[in-house]
Amino acid sequence: MNQILVTEKVYVTPELRRKKKLYKILFILSVFSIVALFSVYIYAEYDRNKEENISKSILSFINEQDDTTVSEYENALIVKLTQDATLNAEDYEKESESNLQAPSYTGTATSTYKAANGKEYEYIGRIVIPKIGVDYPILSETSVELLKVSPCKFHGGNPNEVGNLCIAGHNYRNKRFFSKVPTLVVGDIVEITDLSRRTIQYEVYDVHTVDENDRSDTTQYTNGRKEVTLITCTDDSKGRVIVKCTEKK
Repeated sequence: MNQILVTEKVYVTPELRRKKKLYKILFILSVFSIVALFSVYIYAEYDRNKEENISKSILSFINEQDDTTVSEYENALIVKLTQDATLNAEDYEKESESNLQAPSYTGTATSTYKAANGKEYEYIGRIVIPKIGVDYPILSETSVELLKVSPCKFHGGNPNEVGNLCIAGHNYRNKRFFSKVPTLVVGDIVEITDLSRRTIQYEVYDVHTVDENDRSDTTQYTNGRKEVTLITCTDDSKGRVIVKCTEKK
């Protein structure tokens, strides 16, 4: 018995045409959005790599200074007064109750590197954290732009002096800058090299998280100790990870 196949013609209504057109527009917009987001991500990564390469150039410059004599190098240092070296009266009154003594800073010694882009970057030393592969120059001050280049001095005096040198660095959720700093634990070692090429090891003694506006860990009252405080964002950027270190004896 023969079977006859009948194909029914589907009538396309105006409403169906509008829906198909709308779907096409939404599809094109979705593809465009994905491409745009991907392009932004690629550019951001390129920009981060470009800025980080400046810190590598500064490190190379620092290594080249090892070929000069100490006296020549010290004569090249620039000493400038920094506002963060002044302790406010409120902090003094708060800490004096504990009979602690704050260090007296007269200024911060810096050295200058001129990058290929013509910009000058002032740095105060070098930070190395062997456990997490950190090796960067410490820039002399903190700003949005400088934090893209390298970890920066946030507060305190010169490296390896009595007091609390606070260093801030970005957490990019990868291996760059201070991304792995939150993984440090008590007993880990942080090495700070100053402009006179003296390297001191600091041992982590506390790791905790604070609100982004909490500045209590930047106090300069260390009871005569040399300390370093590392500061970076939590992974969700809602808080700050604080890593406290003291000179290893």
